[in-house]
Amino acid sequence: MNVEQLARPEIVAMKPYSSARREAPGEGVLLNANEAPWPLLDIEDRLNRYPDPQPERLLERLARLYGTEERFLLVTRGSDEGIDLLTRVFCRAGQDAILQCPPAFGMYRIAAQAQGADVVSVPRRDDDFSLDQDGVLDALDADARIKLVFLTSPSNPTGDVLPPGFLESVLERTHGRALVVLDEAYAEFCGQPSAVPLVKEHEHLVVLRTLSKAWAAAGLRCGTVIARPAVVSLLRRVIAPYPLPSPVVSIALAMLEDDRLKDQRDLLRQLRDNKKQLLGMLRDRPFVKQIFAGEANFVLLRVDDPGGLLDFCAARGVILRGFASDPALRDCIRISVGSSSDMAQLAQALKEWESKT
Repeated sequence: MNVEQLARPEIVAMKPYSSARREAPGEGVLLNANEAPWPLLDIEDRLNRYPDPQPERLLERLARLYGTEERFLLVTRGSDEGIDLLTRVFCRAGQDAILQCPPAFGMYRIAAQAQGADVVSVPRRDDDFSLDQDGVLDALDADARIKLVFLTSPSNPTGDVLPPGFLESVLERTHGRALVVLDEAYAEFCGQPSAVPLVKEHEHLVVLRTLSKAWAAAGLRCGTVIARPAVVSLLRRVIAPYPLPSPVVSIALAMLEDDRLKDQRDLLRQLRDNKKQLLGMLRDRPFVKQIFAGEANFVLLRVDDPGGLLDFCAARGVILRGFASDPALRDCIRISVGSSSDMAQLAQALKEWESKT
């Protein structure tokens, strides 16, 4: 299969923008990019100069982190940009569609609608939010417009992982006709192996990773698209010339140093412990109807009076997530795992809410 056959023909034919930094190295007497000759801030990042479009050192570190090769990587402004780029490259307005399994991360739908692509939804089951595996496969058989299949493991906001063998079934069903995009934003929190090694076996598989969650760097906006070089090449035709600012690259490199790995492991261990504490404080609460523990750094709940509980906690400085606009989640709230002091403040708020109700 030639993956270019799945992309929009005008993107395949497009000559990518060639930036000054891409055409020539950023060393020497730089008179090629209309930059200021010196910076106004005395910092190491040389803000007067454009950054490397795809910083080599950062690609090296990320390739090592995710267990793949640099040529399979595209660094983006968070996973959001990766989702947007894929939709722009592979979906024609008014002709193509994406497939999602709601409740799901809202940017899949937003990216498709912004591109003018249709959204085919295979809802999760009402009782336990489990994936409708047969429904997904049936939708793929029934709708030839689908060019991107968005799956998430662990999923947001439900926290579950893909059932064994399901990804392989979807890859088999979509071969030659669609890309499968597996969003692994929360992969570090679960015991399921990453699908990154499968990218070398399946040219139509794309994996999304991010430093936002398990690396405690949501403010960096540093994500990675992991795909075969042909897909990466297509995405590079439409990505902004300089997606990551120089300070972001510098901080990301510092964070991925070997001596920082222990800090990251300590963070994950503490969050696992705090999640056990969170689940313990939620059990046997009369206003909690159902708990979806999941395998990520959050817990989804079905509760009585979610709006009242959200407002009550917010008035006490504890901010939770509600889903009033989503029919499938109207009686649900999502609680992120916080620090020990965060959990203590939440426990007090829940105790007061329980006594009030």
